Amino acid sequence: MRTEPRSPIADLNARAKIRDAAVVHFARDGFRKANLRAIAATAGVSAGLVIHHFGSKDALRLACDDHVLGSVLARARDKATPEGLASVLQNYLADPAEFQVQIDYLSRAIAEDSPAGRQVVDAIVDETEAVVRAGAFDGSMNAFSDPRAVAVLITMTSLSMMTMASHVGRALGFDGPNLSPAAMRRMALPSAELYTHGLYADDTVLRVTTDALAGSDATTPPNHPTQTQLIRKATT
Repeated sequence: MRTEPRSPIADLNARAKIRDAAVVHFARDGFRKANLRAIAATAGVSAGLVIHHFGSKDALRLACDDHVLGSVLARARDKATPEGLASVLQNYLADPAEFQVQIDYLSRAIAEDSPAGRQVVDAIVDETEAVVRAGAFDGSMNAFSDPRAVAVLITMTSLSMMTMASHVGRALGFDGPNLSPAAMRRMALPSAELYTHGLYADDTVLRVTTDALAGSDATTPPNHPTQTQLIRKATT
């Protein structure tokens, strides 16, 4: 019996189904424990078709990394504007399950301290730094003496919400392993208030910190660029 050749569209659909199924399994079971037969079963294809499209489990993991990281960075760019942030929040609250799989995937990659996890963290820090520099240039954000350090602080705060979701939820009075829409709702306004207005009512802590650092050469990197230099660099 002659088998009809698969169409390019069918191949693309199968590839996407396999990739999406793998994201779920890698997030839930970890890369080492997840197996190709289980992924194939979830995708509704044969294990042979998984190999046909991706060649190996490692290559499948790389495809998943690229897909999830690309999606997360796209949303990070959307958050660079008030309209984009509102859209991201509304989409999450409307369908948290869609986001949760990606959050679980990133959390697993970071917790395993895998090369993919480190790549995810580095890429998000880089993207956040670009947003901070662009915001300082166009006036939508305050300018900082060290945008890279600010980007690291923002990224680590955001990632802790993912990797410690159960603790965040419990502290707010919500049960469950994931950050629920109700917990997200409760965190949304305080987060915006903190980033918009800051924490301290005056500059006392800033002045004390600045004076303390000025008296310690060890805490100041050599050739550390000034705030003005950093802003100029962002324009070139």
